[in-house]
Amino acid sequence: MRRIALTFISATVLAACLGSPALAQATRTWVSGVGNDANPCSRTAPCKTFAGAISKTAAGGEINVLDPGGFGAVTITKSITIRSDHFEAGVLVSGTNGIVVAAGAGDRVVLEGLDIEGLGTGLNGVSVISGKEIYVIRCAIRHFTTNGFNMASSTTGGHAFINDSYILFNTGGVNVSAATNIASITNTSILSNTSFGVQANSASAVIGVQTSVINNSPTGISNLVSGGQVISVGPSNLVTGAGAFTSTIAFK
Repeated sequence: MRRIALTFISATVLAACLGSPALAQATRTWVSGVGNDANPCSRTAPCKTFAGAISKTAAGGEINVLDPGGFGAVTITKSITIRSDHFEAGVLVSGTNGIVVAAGAGDRVVLEGLDIEGLGTGLNGVSVISGKEIYVIRCAIRHFTTNGFNMASSTTGGHAFINDSYILFNTGGVNVSAATNIASITNTSILSNTSFGVQANSASAVIGVQTSVINNSPTGISNLVSGGQVISVGPSNLVTGAGAFTSTIAFK
């Protein structure tokens, strides 16, 4: 009888632990400038950093910024959205990458409303190692020593979408390398990068630019590797510096 009772107690404890909210991943989590990564990242008990929140957020879920703060570097390994709406959402790094995307072959990552700062020593603002689709929306990326945005996804046909953003004061602006990677840049200002604005850095890299400004860099457009394409979508872009679009296609 005692053995049966102990077995029942053990099973009950195990079930309670497995069902504990502390171990569950939520589809929506929250970070706050005054949060704590020991919290469950709920709206009433937010986390402090993106890195603390991402482990508690389910694949395909969303991390929201509750109030202004600096939320630190993060490595993303799954489909997820990190979004700030009208709050200062800082990613401040020194000597490393700001946000690394190392997601799955079919994963989609959305970065929205973030202020990514490299302090003149950071490497890449956003470094894409793998992942299918990466969206950068309403973000500012500044002061990185390599590139503001580096698209080098090992995923076949990796596609970056950069919309309504500012990429400035880096060494390179937007670099697209590795086989079959694509970047679509819309309504974005790529300014005062000390080497180039946009660069196609593989024979099959394609960059499409629409209604954007590429200004105040020695080289505005770089086709570093023969065969790489930088395409203007309609006569809608302002570009200064060396280099030229490989072609212009009609806006439809």
